[in-house]
Amino acid sequence: MIEEPLQLSIKILDKEYRIACEFHEQDDLKASARLLDNRMRDIRQTGRVIGTDRIAVMAALNIAYDLIQLQRARSSPEGDLTRRLQQLQNRVQSALAGDADDEPTAQQPAHNPPPSNTEPSVTSSLDAPRERV
Repeated sequence: MIEEPLQLSIKILDKEYRIACEFHEQDDLKASARLLDNRMRDIRQTGRVIGTDRIAVMAALNIAYDLIQLQRARSSPEGDLTRRLQQLQNRVQSALAGDADDEPTAQQPAHNPPPSNTEPSVTSSLDAPRERV
């Protein structure tokens, strides 16, 4: 049995429209119509845009802008987060690899200070195991 599309009646800016949609799409279509109607009413109330066509275009532009901003916000942190996690992993691995160099050996006990003619080592902020009190 083939399911016939529904004829949904929606109202936008006091004008009724009949829209065909699938049964499972009706809630999203109603929510979309409410969003558009609210945006158009807000634009009309400002009094700066006159004419239903212009109001509709401005509302569509505003909604499209919001969508692009949302997409950009969603994609940017993930890429940035992945990059930052990789940097942190690299720093942790470097710090852990440096721990093996700090282990006391038979030639140099842990309580002896390093020779004074050596340059002090530069440590990053994540090299906490190298910090000695």
